[in-house]
Amino acid sequence: MLSSSSSGPSPSASSSAYALAALVGVATTFGLRMQQRHQRNLKSRRRKSNSSGCGGGGGGDDTSADTTVSVEGSVMVTLPTWAIASSSEYFSRRYTTDAEMMSLAIHLSDRNVSEGTGGPFGSAIFERHASGGYCTLVSIGMNRVVPLGNSTLHGEMVAIQLAQRKVGSFTLRMDDDDGDNDGDQHSGLFYDDDNNDGKDDDRNIVEESTATCTIIDDSATPSGRRERRFELFTSCEPCAMCLGATLWSGASRIVCGATKEDAQSIGFDEGPVYERSYEHLKNCGVEVTRNVLTEEAASVLRRYGNSGVIYNR
Repeated sequence: MLSSSSSGPSPSASSSAYALAALVGVATTFGLRMQQRHQRNLKSRRRKSNSSGCGGGGGGDDTSADTTVSVEGSVMVTLPTWAIASSSEYFSRRYTTDAEMMSLAIHLSDRNVSEGTGGPFGSAIFERHASGGYCTLVSIGMNRVVPLGNSTLHGEMVAIQLAQRKVGSFTLRMDDDDGDNDGDQHSGLFYDDDNNDGKDDDRNIVEESTATCTIIDDSATPSGRRERRFELFTSCEPCAMCLGATLWSGASRIVCGATKEDAQSIGFDEGPVYERSYEHLKNCGVEVTRNVLTEEAASVLRRYGNSGVIYNR
């Protein structure tokens, strides 16, 4: 059970938790419907192709069945059932230290292994409220590669995608509009009103979840704009893909637990990640903190290494 040092759930955090759970449910339902529709269309096209090949075409060389093109129109990114069920516990508290936030990332990695719902990597994205001296949880993620059949669904990638979906922006480098986070007023919002496909309910959930976040960070850029600060905590140093995604995500900071060597010691290939990779992040304005609760995070990797699937070799 994840320990909590908070005095109790805050209303805004609870609303955020429920909004996240609702959002995941909407995304899952929509994705399943799209997959079912695709399967029906594909079967229909195959039946028509087979019928054409066996019909009164004089027995000619009909290759239409072999050249049918299938285009998948959706990809599902879902959290395990246990993560959704525990969301109120994760989202209802305020976090004040790196150790508290890293503990959540490690807890997610450990629970993911215990439940058999993915690899031994967990991540969480927090928003820092400097004036209040605390952080609030924006999204969680865990490795979902094997269960969802998608090699890109590392813990960091899942957390980043859900965070950006929640705040309604393709980047987490966002301006503080004096605490008025009413959705479309933020630069960087990505809502395609011309191709909404009837997903107004989904959009309303996103707007409701962002409206619960109060911005009290007094930091300002040289141009005078105040920026929101989103920080990515990950139970292990990122692979090459996730390190690149961190840069592109707009996160202000990345905090790592276990090391690249810990992951590689059980067989994972983390790719071309070097010290200069982290220097590049720093040069781009991303703060880097490493080796937070390293042993606790590495122990999850070792446990997984005894029987888990090392899927990239």
